[in-house]
Amino acid sequence: MNWNTESQLEDLICQLVSWDSRTGTEGEVLFPYKLKDELFKLDYFMDNPGFLELHDAGRERNALSGLYRSGQTDRTIVLISHFDTVHTKEFGSRSRFAFSPRELTQHFREKMNDFSEEVKEDIKSGDYLFGRGTMDMKMGLALHIHLLEKAIQERWPVNLLLLTVPDEEVDSAGMRTAVEKLDGLKRKHGLDISLFLNSEPSFTQRPEDPNYYIYSGSIGKIMPSALFYGIETHAGEPLRGLNAYYMASFLNQKMEFTDAFSEEEYGEKTPLPLTLKSYDLKEDYSTQTSHHVASLYNVFTMRQNAEDIFVKYDFLAKEAMKECQEQYEMICRRENTRPVGQIRTMSYRELYEYTLKKLGAEKTDAIIDIYVDRDDLDDREKSMRIANRMVTHCKELVPLAVTLFAPPYYPSVNASEDGLIRDIVGYTKSYMAEHHSIDPIEVHYFNGISDLSYVTYDSHDDSWETYRNNTPVWDRTYTVPFEEMQKLQVPFINIGPFGKDAHKLTERLHRKNAFQVTPELLENILKEFFWEA
Repeated sequence: MNWNTESQLEDLICQLVSWDSRTGTEGEVLFPYKLKDELFKLDYFMDNPGFLELHDAGRERNALSGLYRSGQTDRTIVLISHFDTVHTKEFGSRSRFAFSPRELTQHFREKMNDFSEEVKEDIKSGDYLFGRGTMDMKMGLALHIHLLEKAIQERWPVNLLLLTVPDEEVDSAGMRTAVEKLDGLKRKHGLDISLFLNSEPSFTQRPEDPNYYIYSGSIGKIMPSALFYGIETHAGEPLRGLNAYYMASFLNQKMEFTDAFSEEEYGEKTPLPLTLKSYDLKEDYSTQTSHHVASLYNVFTMRQNAEDIFVKYDFLAKEAMKECQEQYEMICRRENTRPVGQIRTMSYRELYEYTLKKLGAEKTDAIIDIYVDRDDLDDREKSMRIANRMVTHCKELVPLAVTLFAPPYYPSVNASEDGLIRDIVGYTKSYMAEHHSIDPIEVHYFNGISDLSYVTYDSHDDSWETYRNNTPVWDRTYTVPFEEMQKLQVPFINIGPFGKDAHKLTERLHRKNAFQVTPELLENILKEFFWEA
């Protein structure tokens, strides 16, 4: 076998990490082709080449699926992972080691004084392997490859579908594409999907946290955003206009750390919202005030859906603009100056319908198409530019705040009450305690955001239409396959290797947990719950 022993698993993770696949790079494009070639080392895929498939995820990127079909049952476990990693700017002069785990680990051993006491202890222990992607999440993929090979060699009486995707670290284009393909794979191969198993790593919850976590859900993330379109003026005559920065400051302050969206489930709380980005759409410097500013806000969710969030957000935006108007008028009275206008607040849907009525469908579509075809803009920037151009054609509306959604959207998902998941959690706790003296802690909402957000969706929930209607790039450059997700009413769980410091210079993987403990655990879970007698 190629990937069975502890040393073979370490060789595999070092190989996967060496294939630099930072999001948005050529390495991300090439990775699934390299992995496909590697999996052809297994005679099973040489004999069944159609069971290895690439799935177009846009921008030359592909997801890869690899199917082991036992021929004894239709029951199928889908093994989910992502192969892209975040970038490595923080490595600086150490960048040459970032994708060479053994060399980087040795380099850190020689430079231990550069690090905190906790990191020093982990380096000295020899228990950890450092490197970009070791923890997040190429070891999860390595574990799935190990399971796939073992199932093939030992002819396990269950089907495994390995599904590894690009772009998880930015927009999850890979997983959103894969979900759309799953129904076709099910029908093509006669699969009955019984479980989605993700193996994102066990994240520490605080500094020096020694606990091992498993996850029965994944937190949601949504980005309510706004375009503030003021009235331009010369900086020497500030009250002859209305600065969009001034308008934005009121909503930014209202959104930052607000408890308006806070949720608590199973004793876990959503992190507070904050402003991820606030910027000027004016590209040059001049003494003209800015009349168009964009702000993007991060909101985490548990039970709330897109409609719940937008109703609250739109209310806060209207309150903020009301307060802005009141303070602005008070300043105008103080300065004995007449206000330039009354601030309006409109949702993107309302702006779109207004523009459609004024300009007609052809011109409105042309406004959108100008930006969706631009490869130099991401979906967030395209969204703002579309709204901005619409307002430019409807200047009678200004000063105006437009509320909208900017991608990405990760719906919250939770399978904590599912009977199978309860049994798997109970088994995991008892197995780990008995065999490894580890007491796993169940987290009901994985706080790192994950592709699990797309494997299921409440079949009775149509609130996603609010998201669709208020996302300028919807069905152009960005979609979420809600309808396909609603068909996947399948339990899921996240059990992965232990590591520390994801997305940091000191990202590292615990060797014993990754190469011994977790492989044994996952194999035993599959045998306990899915083998046909």
